[in-house]
Amino acid sequence: MNTLSYKTKSANSETATHRWYVVDAEGEIVGRLATRIASVLRGKHKPDFTPHADTGDYVIVINANKVRFTGDKINDKEYQTYSGYPGGQKSRTAKEMMVKRPNMVLEIAVKGMLPKTKLGKAQIKKLFLYEGATHPHSAQKPEPFKF
Repeated sequence: MNTLSYKTKSANSETATHRWYVVDAEGEIVGRLATRIASVLRGKHKPDFTPHADTGDYVIVINANKVRFTGDKINDKEYQTYSGYPGGQKSRTAKEMMVKRPNMVLEIAVKGMLPKTKLGKAQIKKLFLYEGATHPHSAQKPEPFKF
């Protein structure tokens, strides 16, 4: 009888190594960029991906205000919020959002692609969005992410 035991190693939050990546969003399409960012935040690009553990990496997005929409989505797409009070529902088009809160467009897109659990809340905290080309995370030595 063979006494060798082969076990599949399951990664957890303590054994996972988290790296920092920089993504330049200038000229990128919102949805396609959001899927790639969500995949990195979840850790799906790693060989030791575990669905129930936070094995993802940190993502810094620069030039988040320079993303683009295809077709006529800039005028047609609506973002709705609701305060919880009667008559408290508001909606803005993508064009208005890009003027008032350009980072929220990409943040909402990525957040919708993450799990709606405590794990998803922890993963979205590893996303940092900046409108300009600079960021304050140089001490973490982020490297550009190749898609």
